[in-house]
Amino acid sequence: MMDQLEQLKQMTSVVADTGDIDAIARFKPVDATTNPSLMLKAAQDPKYAHLLQQAKQQAQVFGGSNAELLQNMTDQLAVLVGNEISQMIPGRISTEVDARLSFNTQATLAKARQLIAMYEKLGIGRERVLIKIASTWEGIKAAEILEKEGIQCNLTLLFGFSQAKACADAGAFLISPFVGRILDWYKARHPDQDFSGELDPGVLSVSRIYRYYKANGFDTVVMGASFRNIGEIRSLAGCDRLTISPALMQELAESEEKLVRRLDPSSVSSEDIKEVIDESAFRWQMNEDAMATEKLAEGIRNFAADQVKLETLLSQL
Repeated sequence: MMDQLEQLKQMTSVVADTGDIDAIARFKPVDATTNPSLMLKAAQDPKYAHLLQQAKQQAQVFGGSNAELLQNMTDQLAVLVGNEISQMIPGRISTEVDARLSFNTQATLAKARQLIAMYEKLGIGRERVLIKIASTWEGIKAAEILEKEGIQCNLTLLFGFSQAKACADAGAFLISPFVGRILDWYKARHPDQDFSGELDPGVLSVSRIYRYYKANGFDTVVMGASFRNIGEIRSLAGCDRLTISPALMQELAESEEKLVRRLDPSSVSSEDIKEVIDESAFRWQMNEDAMATEKLAEGIRNFAADQVKLETLLSQL
């Protein structure tokens, strides 16, 4: 009997939500994804010390102000870690644009192109990379332009249905709706309510997006992210992709119970009518969704804070 991780891989592409090369080697995911928080954790691990030094040396070649030097070092480190990971997976590595650029389309475009150029310099083609961008209106507009240039994107920090609709309209390659953080928001406000299994609001959100995309023929990949427990993962079995932490992959690998497929493109219908939304509709719908608005802002703040911590760490080398 296959364990649940292997069963999941039969119906869903499993992506490693980590920058830990050892964990990626152990669980053999198709793709891997990192973010500023994971990069900060990796930078504090002694086994990455040589990459930190390499990032510093490469950044110094380009020079610039202290701030520019540090930003270049963090970008170099992200690409160097991504390069190491790409040697161990058959698919793609997701690398994130600085969260502080989340409301600046032109700066996001420039950073995305720079990251792709860094990967290509190391011999990693753009077809092996996804550029992670926060699902703000400005980020989604940047992704729309990048996709037309052959730079495919992973729209992250996605909490609301309006974000999902706009990402599909923009032709984004992939979205990362955050399951666990949605659950966190509801649990904080309704501590006595049962949110287990199919009642989990994060699971319900991703299932709704999945049905909407499949029923309307959108090619954008749905990749559930930010899981709090394996129950959420089991409830989304069959989703296009799921990005899972090593700890939760280990839990799945330790269970041999039969895993039931929950999402299937061949038997899907959506109660949501297809809608192309413009900027004003997007902003209004986000304004009406307190959870999505609050979690998007919080996520950007937290990623930006970890980016600053990472720059501080690198400045001490």
